Amino acid sequence: MRRISLLLLCLCAVISVARAQVLPANEIKDPELRALQERNMDDLKQLGAEILKMPTDYPFYLSRKLDLDEAKQKWADQRSIQFDRFKEKVVLKITGNYFAAYSGEKMNSDQRARQTFLQIVLPILQAAVPHFQKNSSVQAYAFEISHHVLGKVGGVAVERPENVVVILPQAGAIRMVNAKDDTARQAALMLGEVFVNAKPATIWLSAEGPQIAQEAPPDDPSTAAQSANSAGVEVVHNGEQEIDKLPSPVHVPTLKPVKPAEPPKPSRDTSPQALASMQSAIKPILDGMVKELDPQAHFVSYASPSFIAFRSGVYLELSINTTLAEAPTVSRYRLAALAFDDHVAQLIRPVLGYFKDDSQFDGLGFSSMLHLATKPGASANSQAVEFFFPFPALRCYERYDCTGQQLIDAGTVLINGERVSLDLQIAEGSGSR
Repeated sequence: MRRISLLLLCLCAVISVARAQVLPANEIKDPELRALQERNMDDLKQLGAEILKMPTDYPFYLSRKLDLDEAKQKWADQRSIQFDRFKEKVVLKITGNYFAAYSGEKMNSDQRARQTFLQIVLPILQAAVPHFQKNSSVQAYAFEISHHVLGKVGGVAVERPENVVVILPQAGAIRMVNAKDDTARQAALMLGEVFVNAKPATIWLSAEGPQIAQEAPPDDPSTAAQSANSAGVEVVHNGEQEIDKLPSPVHVPTLKPVKPAEPPKPSRDTSPQALASMQSAIKPILDGMVKELDPQAHFVSYASPSFIAFRSGVYLELSINTTLAEAPTVSRYRLAALAFDDHVAQLIRPVLGYFKDDSQFDGLGFSSMLHLATKPGASANSQAVEFFFPFPALRCYERYDCTGQQLIDAGTVLINGERVSLDLQIAEGSGSR
């Protein structure tokens, strides 16, 4: 009797694994999407089979619903591969639950999203793109992947879900799977959009990319619930507009092993001796750059281009003078935005032309002294604005694949030594401070 029970259990498990991973076309309400699902059913089923064979460090399931307990997930509907719409684009949407649990104390949300992208989203992209890259109806790929975060509530260890959404246009997806290095992959990724619990985020594929400050683990139930129930991303599902939200946690899930973070890459040597050595090695290049670009750059005469340590990396800092026909009472954010658009942005491509090897240091810093218009007889007024940009974002901008705003968002902006957020459109439309 026991042997029969075991056989039935194994048979059920086999049937569960063999279930179709593709949503049946007749369940899609939108006629155009339903027809697209029908025409591509063979490719969709083949993709589902390839995803099932994909090796993962922790269990991964395609799923119609996010944030399921693993025990329930094994028996839940796993038909999640389907065509859908996002911002009026037809996307191939794939939803799934990845049962890795990351430490909320050791990894921030961007770092966790990076891990899930590398372990789940990228391998699925590599399987999906060959099937659909020549399909003119498929405009983008959309992934909804849930993983887990370990933290503490009232001193008790708990595990909460965290949802990562990645939308990558067809052109970006093709670039991604054909890329030979992280720089090319980063440029491809910046063509898309990333959300973590419905909030816009940035995934940096290089460990040396900028990371947001470490987030504190939730210290009370209301904080944990609020994090898990953040507002959803607007999606048109089967022709009907809806807002997907994370469900409220009804119980504390069983703790699972923490996925260890990847070993960090060796950090840059930011000692004065190392910086001086780099400075000496490329001094002829820097001297030539200053001589050739000074008419448009207006380099500060007493501050030569030099390597500095910034956020655990090494940046080449260029000190420049920027003159703006603005009154001293104008908002400092407007001044910073104008300095970027009217001066710094015009220097990025010429400066990058002098540096073809991105491996020697991490990016460029433009330290601009802003000289403002004054009334006759009044003393001069100036402010300092610094822009630090990592190489992946700079190269993306250099190729016209990224906007100035995307470059700003990927970097760090300091006004008079304080870090700020800078929205170019809003800042340039602002008035007095």
